[in-house]
Amino acid sequence: MELSTSTWWWLIAGGLVAAELATGTFHLLMLALGAAGAALAAHAGVSGTAQMVVAAVVGGGATTAWHFKRARAPRSAPPETNRDVNIDIGRSLRVEAWNADGTARASYRGAMWSVRHAGPGAPAPGEHVIVSVNGNELGVAPRA
Repeated sequence: MELSTSTWWWLIAGGLVAAELATGTFHLLMLALGAAGAALAAHAGVSGTAQMVVAAVVGGGATTAWHFKRARAPRSAPPETNRDVNIDIGRSLRVEAWNADGTARASYRGAMWSVRHAGPGAPAPGEHVIVSVNGNELGVAPRA
């Protein structure tokens, strides 16, 4: 049984999609689009060289377009300060006394935590807001 050129292109596209699912490399999907474009070109009866050009232009163009789209997208905050990653960001706690190095111990969620001053000026006792979580240390700033 002889496979047609378009069938080979569809098999390549399927292989690229399977490789993307195994690796999580989104750019392989863009290359699969190029292979699908070449398969459609093969169905239309264009030459093998033109099919390769279609695969390169569509796959490369889709990859380049995706790259520039992602470059323009706003960057998310780092995980230690991203409220979407850590639910403690923005919560309040009370600091009774500060050490000379800008650290303290404070009760939060029923346990004692190490806290580090992350706000402007000198640390002062009182209500603070958690602005970052770095391991088991909370970065806090005075409540505004």
